[in-house]
Amino acid sequence: MTESMLSVGIDLGTSTTQMVISKLTMNNMASAFTIPRIEITKKEVIFRSDIIFTPLKEHKIIDVEAIKTFLDAQYVKSNIKKEEIQIGAVIITGETARKDNSSSVLQAMSGYAGDFVVATAGPDLESIIAGKGAGAQTYSKEHHTSVVNFDIGGGTTNLALFNDDDLLDTACFDIGGRLIRLDPQTRVIHYIAPKLKEIIAKEQWPIKEGMVATASLLTPIIQVLVSVLENCVGIGEENLYYSLLITNKGLKRDTDIECLSFSGGVADCFQEEQLDPFKYGDIGCLLGQAIAVSRLFQEKKVIPSIETIRATVVGAGSHTTKVSGSTITYDAQILPVKNVPVLKLAKVDETADAEMLASVIQEKVEWFTIDNEYQMVALGLIGKKSPTFQEIIDLAKAIVAGFAKQIAQKAPLIVIVQEDNAKSLGQSLFSYLPENYPFVCLDGIQVENGDYIDIGKPIINGSVLPVVVKTLVF
Repeated sequence: MTESMLSVGIDLGTSTTQMVISKLTMNNMASAFTIPRIEITKKEVIFRSDIIFTPLKEHKIIDVEAIKTFLDAQYVKSNIKKEEIQIGAVIITGETARKDNSSSVLQAMSGYAGDFVVATAGPDLESIIAGKGAGAQTYSKEHHTSVVNFDIGGGTTNLALFNDDDLLDTACFDIGGRLIRLDPQTRVIHYIAPKLKEIIAKEQWPIKEGMVATASLLTPIIQVLVSVLENCVGIGEENLYYSLLITNKGLKRDTDIECLSFSGGVADCFQEEQLDPFKYGDIGCLLGQAIAVSRLFQEKKVIPSIETIRATVVGAGSHTTKVSGSTITYDAQILPVKNVPVLKLAKVDETADAEMLASVIQEKVEWFTIDNEYQMVALGLIGKKSPTFQEIIDLAKAIVAGFAKQIAQKAPLIVIVQEDNAKSLGQSLFSYLPENYPFVCLDGIQVENGDYIDIGKPIINGSVLPVVVKTLVF
């Protein structure tokens, strides 16, 4: 049975807001007497919206009405009605995710994306989404290699390291095309980001707000940004301002990085011969052209990206309904839950000893914090086919230790194991968690980083939990 549906992806970023509408063709790959297993067999982008600068009131408030007006106009332009959209994703990313009213904006956007995935993505989650959207993960899997994707936007550069399909690390730097903004006609500088002001002051460069910009005037600060990007993947001596420009953390240096890919608005400037480098009213073109002739391109293999400026939300959410039962453990009081992001551990992580695994979980859970606030996260594991009792005990201890900060805040614990051992793991978790602690341990469900899950209330006398896995479609 083949069906199709329309999905929408809406990305509210630091610099730009855009929308993409896709037609998804899906087939039920299961037999007639088994639970439906829906897979996407074709994705066709049928409408790409205009790209506008994200409208803000002052510097802190997202202009919800202006965004709604923009989206309404794009629906008219596409000849598609909002009511025809069945699934989708609304993602707030970059600096915009830290604006004062980002959560209310997400709620206001709900009517624009059908049965949607809705999320505020911090720098690490944005790195994952952009890296998958650019095709870096797929390339790493198909070529059995390591790939770092640089998603270079207006305010930040998000990095994701994939190795043979596994997501190993993420990073974020305060490097982007709109850290210096100016009037495109007069070229008068009217904004310089605080960290860049600090660098300019230390170097005593004659760059300040109110003066007329030239390419040569801004070359020194552009070179600092490029040098730090080179440092990100181990090229060159560490720049004096490397640490200053880190948003949250840099990439670990324990993996040999073979390939690079680039996405984000700045990546669109690599090949452009700009007669006017300031046509966008920022330094994006200068930064892009400097990267294109940097050691990044000279010393690493640069692979083509599937998407550049539209990498963050290229498609939207495909929903796969599954059930988990018979060997599950759960606390029904926390159900149902909706739109919980998935943290899938790499295969190499699961082979670590209990102490190291706890450290890895603790570190990777930080990917899902925004302004130091924790959100509910579902931990995804492959698990072992026939684990020993001691292995189950060690895994339970590692999970509890890894989620210690969240447990201290009474955030429900959700664990999803692909192999069939959630009952024994759940019972072990129960013994190590605080008394009456809310948790769910499921098995038989396959999830990936970048997925979101819904878990419904128990059915069939409490023996089964319905689970919807929502995967952003790239």
